[in-house]
Amino acid sequence: MKKAVVGEASPSFLKFLDRFIVAQEKKAKIGTQNAVKAVIAKIKEYVGTNDLLFDDLSVSWLKGYETYMRKHFKNSTNTVHANFKVIRRILNDAINEDLFPFEKNPFHRFKMKTEKTHIEYMTDTELKAIEALQLTAGSKMDIHRDMYVFAAYAGGIRISDILQMRWKNFDGEKINMQAQKTGGVISVKVPKAGLVIMEKYKPQEPNDEYFIFPVLNNDADYSDPKFLHRILSSSATYTNKDLKKIAEAAKVNKRLHFHTSRHTFATSALRKGMRLEYASKLMGHSDLRTTQIYAKIVNEELDKAMEIFNE
Repeated sequence: MKKAVVGEASPSFLKFLDRFIVAQEKKAKIGTQNAVKAVIAKIKEYVGTNDLLFDDLSVSWLKGYETYMRKHFKNSTNTVHANFKVIRRILNDAINEDLFPFEKNPFHRFKMKTEKTHIEYMTDTELKAIEALQLTAGSKMDIHRDMYVFAAYAGGIRISDILQMRWKNFDGEKINMQAQKTGGVISVKVPKAGLVIMEKYKPQEPNDEYFIFPVLNNDADYSDPKFLHRILSSSATYTNKDLKKIAEAAKVNKRLHFHTSRHTFATSALRKGMRLEYASKLMGHSDLRTTQIYAKIVNEELDKAMEIFNE
């Protein structure tokens, strides 16, 4: 690619964005591609019919775009932060290609803000209430509830992996498979509560290729990554809608969505004495600091429990 030369007109950042998308389609995962496309689509909406040159990218421009994201898209602080992380990454690629000088990078002088998010998780009592809820056997809502409870007991396996779990991934004791999101290895010994749920879905005629939870079609071809991503996304959306109804029926006054099963597993495991590094390994965290968030929650619970001595 042609390098920027002093004295020449500044290259178009919008054209670089288009090239960046093409590059992403060749190397990035579908989820990452879609996230990048969404960020770029928002930039183009902000710019409108005007071009956006590299020289236009300044602290002032970033502040103006931040205001636009908050007012027009109603984006939260953390969503704005996520968008800026993508823009910063794109700009760094341009710098590496000598299209923009390093010293003019506005992110050197622009503070990207974040805010602490509340981590929702189920207590043992709430999880038992969800587990005990009477639902029509074999209904989608029943399956979605079982998937959630299974994940909460079995390592907080993500929904993208729960949906793709086949009987060939179960050796009679452990689930062994590759994680959809990270590509890492999932290896979790299924506890008794999880085994009971799995028993419920054993096919009459055993077939190792069948999905454990009957949501995806056993006869469908999911080899196309884009098709698989669409199916997983729509299945996750459907599941989360059902989980909201399940929480209401079980009188659980919390926002229930599938990812809270990971939070539930982590807090429960640490509360029951599991070592932090073990919980981190089971959940597939690449950084122990991610798991330490849950340790902090458990410690705060213990501190709160000690308040009984002040009553």
